[in-house]
Amino acid sequence: MLEHLKKLANIFRNRYLSATLLFLLWITFFDQTSLIYDVHLTQKEKQLKAQKLYYEKQTIAATEQLKELQTNPANLEKFAREKYFMKKANEDVYVFVDEHNHLLDTLNIEVK
Repeated sequence: MLEHLKKLANIFRNRYLSATLLFLLWITFFDQTSLIYDVHLTQKEKQLKAQKLYYEKQTIAATEQLKELQTNPANLEKFAREKYFMKKANEDVYVFVDEHNHLLDTLNIEVK
């Protein structure tokens, strides 16, 4: 056991090896831009890119729906009736919900 400690002590007496190990320890844990922080930022970047892609898809779908509503008055009336429960003066509106109390929506828009 004592021999192993002497060998280990001899290895750490080499100042170049000690400096390299100290440098690696410093950049891994203690530096302002440590490797751990860098990994965290990389994960955050992936998450934000996924969110950006999701919102871009949502924007495209909303734009297409807007164009459809602006070009066809029948679709506009359907959208107003189904989404905002608008009705004519002499009508009754019935709202159907499923077993989880979610509205059944024919426009494939989740309404809660």
